[in-house]
Amino acid sequence: MAKMTMVQAINLALTQEMEKDDSVVVLGEDVGVDGGVFRVTDGLIGKFGPERVIDTPLAESGIAGISIGMAVYGLKPVCEMQFSGFDYLAFHQLESHAARLRWRSQGRFRVPMVMRAPYGGGVRALEHHSESREAYWAHTPGLKMVIPSSPRNARALLVSAIRDPDPVVFYEPKAVYRAFREEVPEAEETIPIGRSQLVREGRDVTLISYGATMHPVLEAASLLKERDGVEAEVVDLLTVSPLDDSLFTQSVKKTGRAVLVHEAPRSFGPGAEIVARLVEKSFLYLEAPIARVTGFDVIIPLYQREREYMPGTERILRAARETLSF
Repeated sequence: MAKMTMVQAINLALTQEMEKDDSVVVLGEDVGVDGGVFRVTDGLIGKFGPERVIDTPLAESGIAGISIGMAVYGLKPVCEMQFSGFDYLAFHQLESHAARLRWRSQGRFRVPMVMRAPYGGGVRALEHHSESREAYWAHTPGLKMVIPSSPRNARALLVSAIRDPDPVVFYEPKAVYRAFREEVPEAEETIPIGRSQLVREGRDVTLISYGATMHPVLEAASLLKERDGVEAEVVDLLTVSPLDDSLFTQSVKKTGRAVLVHEAPRSFGPGAEIVARLVEKSFLYLEAPIARVTGFDVIIPLYQREREYMPGTERILRAARETLSF
């Protein structure tokens, strides 16, 4: 298997799906001639032409609205927003139309579209370029919210998202885009949307995360083993909505302790929903309060303070140790 970055793995998913299915089209700002702001769509216009790889004006609402029309017409649009910090401009189209058309038409119309957007901090970007707005979309009935954490699961999840009959918001952690390489099979591979994965087994505490923060979480789990003799179990959500609570609930029933990690702001974030599910389904198994390590309830700072905002390994270690010593 070839070792790929996440950028290359997502490009592979788009290429293979476009080769298999003529109804798959890619559109967005600079996705064609320039190959995308992060070069995720590099080379697609040369293989599939400007009728299937379409450069659009800088207008997120228009990109989403056009994609909805394409999807209802019978195409499978994969649209790209250059940064998640600007995708709120498409919120009206997605919330009022994409998420509702199947319900509104009593099943006569579906919207098989994917909205891709790089999200999160870690690359020292400007304002509106580092936001983590997954809670907006996860809170909207009718939308699915997917966030991969590595090249291999990004490729497999994007294939599933493109084939999904309903709208999927697909956030890509840009801090991971070129951070490391991973073996990605050339043959087709999918991961079902709505399933989480157990990526490390343990017995003492459960660490739950997704996307870019999976990496400090795994580093913290290794350090807990090395320095404290603690076996941390790690769950990667992969899909924020619909949330697969069966795996992390079972894990916490075994360990009795949980730490949730995400870089989105703390209040009303995905961690709050996970805490609620754990209290509902595993309350009698808990041996310590559930801890959250998150971003803060502020606008994500510019690069000079970005490191302090992000949930790093030391913050995760501190929360896990406090939970274990309760």
